[in-house]
Amino acid sequence: MPIPVIHDIWTRLNHPYTADTTLVQQTFADIQTAYQAPERHYHNLQHITQLLTLQHSHAGQLTASDVVQYAIFFHDIVYDVQRRDNEERSAVAAVEYLRQTNFPPEKITAVDTFIRATQTHINTQNDRDLDYFLDFDLQILGAAPDNYQAYTQQIRREYSIYPDTLYHPGRKKVLQHFLEMPAIYRTPDFQQQYETQARQNIQAELHNL
Repeated sequence: MPIPVIHDIWTRLNHPYTADTTLVQQTFADIQTAYQAPERHYHNLQHITQLLTLQHSHAGQLTASDVVQYAIFFHDIVYDVQRRDNEERSAVAAVEYLRQTNFPPEKITAVDTFIRATQTHINTQNDRDLDYFLDFDLQILGAAPDNYQAYTQQIRREYSIYPDTLYHPGRKKVLQHFLEMPAIYRTPDFQQQYETQARQNIQAELHNL
């Protein structure tokens, strides 16, 4: 999905909620700059593209596609491997933008909640849209082994400032967290399609760490 297509999705998403084209275009430029930062090897525009593709494929299962799309665009806009508050800061950025539009307040709250939930990938809201959004974000875990291997290499490059002696224990903790979940994926669709492969991929990565 080339940048003009992502830009078109962003423009159409915003059209019902603001006539301020300068705000819309400047914010897209900010999004593009953030996700194209040179230190991003996985959490980049390709990741946004994948999530937008998944959202489009499952639009029929979503109640509020606009909430999910805004959450996709903003969920990693702040990404610093040396910080622990990326999700919170990304959510704040989304809310600050959306409050300048006519996006409904209850939906702004939902976007904020969705982005913050990517820190734990736990849904305490009993919201099916949030289940799908979290599954979109974790789809890569259930990818074909070669694609998963490429993903792990991209993540390692993002954390290249840390030596293996620090990176490996942290990565193991993250992977064990997923394995200890009753199910990695929250929706029946993703459980059926990706759960088994995700667990195999994670086990293989743990074995090699």
